[in-house]
Amino acid sequence: MGFWKSFQEKHPGAAQWIREGGLFLVFSYVVTGIKALLLIFLPGMYRGMVGDAEWMWPGIGVSLFGVDFSLAIVGNDLASGGLAFTLANLTAIFFGECINFPLQRNVTFRSHGPLSPQIVAHFLATVAVFLVMNLFTCVWNPVALALISNAALRNTVQSIVTTVVTGGVAMVIIFAVDKTIFAPGWGEKKA
Repeated sequence: MGFWKSFQEKHPGAAQWIREGGLFLVFSYVVTGIKALLLIFLPGMYRGMVGDAEWMWPGIGVSLFGVDFSLAIVGNDLASGGLAFTLANLTAIFFGECINFPLQRNVTFRSHGPLSPQIVAHFLATVAVFLVMNLFTCVWNPVALALISNAALRNTVQSIVTTVVTGGVAMVIIFAVDKTIFAPGWGEKKA
């Protein structure tokens, strides 16, 4: 602990970034694990309610690497889980952010700023992440399906690529937003 205390005294800005970045990663991974657990049973539960329905917007026909698919910012084709998976994913994200937001605000960044604007900004960042991630997976899944014929290998590669890309996008965007909105003075009315 003597090393860390000495490092904090000599490099307070770097120490703060390391502390915040480390806690942000730990909490993000825990919440991601919770979301992954929810996605084990939620799609089946929603499929029981809405059936096998494809739901996508805007659903523009595209071809990439000789693979035809529908481009969607929101929703999934039936092969990727359709409406049931979209609802399950949105539920998992909402539930996860109900855990993540207070942890990041109160523990990681120790913010005492105005709650309402912080919630709105974090919510908008989460929506942006969801849209980017959904767009990526709607392109990546059909391409992987067409290019990798071995189902076990394809599922492994899809899982790794999807986790790395979408997790990376989410962490970069949300960390940047949280670092901004939880900074001292952000969102406070100027006198």
